[in-house]
Amino acid sequence: MNRVRPQLRIPATYIRGGTSKGVFFSLNDLPPEAQVAGDARDKLLMRVIGSPDPYAKQIDGMGGATSSTSKTVIVSASSKPDHDVDYLFGQVSIDNPFVDWSGNCGNLSAAVGPFAIQAGLVSAERLPRNGVAEVRVWQANINKTIVVHVPMVDGRVQETGDFALDGVTFPAAEIQVDFIDPAAIDSRLFPTGNLIDDLEVPGVGTFNATLITAGIPTIFIDAESLGYQGTELQDDINNDEEALVRFETIRAYGALKMGLIKEIDEAKSRQHTPKVAFVSGAKTWVSSSGKTITADEIDLHVRALSMGKLHHAMMGTAAVAIASAASVPGTLVNLAAGGGEKQSVIFGHPSGTLKVGAEARVNGSEWSINKVSMSRSARVLMEGFVRVPFDVFS
Repeated sequence: MNRVRPQLRIPATYIRGGTSKGVFFSLNDLPPEAQVAGDARDKLLMRVIGSPDPYAKQIDGMGGATSSTSKTVIVSASSKPDHDVDYLFGQVSIDNPFVDWSGNCGNLSAAVGPFAIQAGLVSAERLPRNGVAEVRVWQANINKTIVVHVPMVDGRVQETGDFALDGVTFPAAEIQVDFIDPAAIDSRLFPTGNLIDDLEVPGVGTFNATLITAGIPTIFIDAESLGYQGTELQDDINNDEEALVRFETIRAYGALKMGLIKEIDEAKSRQHTPKVAFVSGAKTWVSSSGKTITADEIDLHVRALSMGKLHHAMMGTAAVAIASAASVPGTLVNLAAGGGEKQSVIFGHPSGTLKVGAEARVNGSEWSINKVSMSRSARVLMEGFVRVPFDVFS
């Protein structure tokens, strides 16, 4: 009779960051096989989340069957000078057997600071007893610096507060997140060199598009050219299978034009990046919570898709792309917001509104972004151990 071995028991913390949530690990707490990048790590994280799941429910794991809740984070003491921690993000596919490491999660970035402090990864001398701790994060997926401003009370992370974030039901403490020089390190801010391109999508059409790499590679298209108002909610897009196929085709050809892939079929295994979004001018609409928001409360509307579905609010990294594009006169995002020079915008998304700011600069015809800032919140939902079957690495 074969002896049945117990499950692996791995220290983990389940945290909401912004409008996402994920399972956080300290690198040294992972089994030795998963402490290095590779197949073993991917197998572990997929099993933790409950993927791949042909039912697309992730019942047998920690995932919530949406792109916002199928996420994992690994944090370690930083190997980089002048940084506190290294942060690695894994977007776990819901129904396919892979983890996408190609980009960052801006929402969970807000939670990295609090987690790092609570895990003892930030030097005690850098933490005020009362005030704001600046946690210097090296984002290892994209090789960029993020500064997370974490409120502290009586030597502990403050998690509760009265800061309201559309897309999150309950208020919490405000956390400012600064994305430093957020454009892709191996690409120009606008990879084609143009503020607006003609994006040819066989079988779909040709669209004006702004292609940008800040925060996360993103394809912006005018909503009207797609037949939309820009005020759509999730069900308007996600219940339309033809629309989802059309958006995925646009995303794939946008990735090709941006130089992110060399062959169109590569987009199938690169679901996390790029994102595709559509923009429109300010309009009054009713958010997913039933709240009416008037046109004079915002500068523009943006709707973005993540992992093949319209996002319920806005991905943090896509918000970085929005802020960056809005700050450069002449992009589709800037024009939708009214045009001209802008240091910040308030945009509408399915769950409400979000304000983002960017510091842009131009050298000749080349634009760059010094910093993008936004406010999020984060809260630990559960901490302890996650369990996975002993044969996860088989």
